[in-house]
Amino acid sequence: MEKTLKIKYIHSPIGRTKKQKETVKCLGFTRLSQVKSFPDTPSIRGMARKIPHLVQIVD
Repeated sequence: MEKTLKIKYIHSPIGRTKKQKETVKCLGFTRLSQVKSFPDTPSIRGMARKIPHLVQIVD
């Protein structure tokens, strides 16, 4: 069974850099408090690590 990573979108990227806004868009977030499941891969973890002030990893 493949491990999954749940990420919650907690803050708006308004006023942030273009790269941070693009990272949020690449993860597919459209609404605040939205929770999405992703495969636990280094690329997804890296994206979450780039915007720790905007997202939260949920257990």
